[in-house]
Amino acid sequence: CRYSPTCSHYTLEALRKHGLWKGGGLAIKRIMSCHPWGGSGYDPVP
Repeated sequence: CRYSPTCSHYTLEALRKHGLWKGGGLAIKRIMSCHPWGGSGYDPVP
């Protein structure tokens, strides 16, 4: 995984913190950025 925390942990935390709609949107945005030209490093849930 290019990010810390991993995408699965990020998704769980986003859903717990923001609920289904906003947390789900954050998770989708994060997963869509996970490619060779995307970001990397520490990216916590806002």
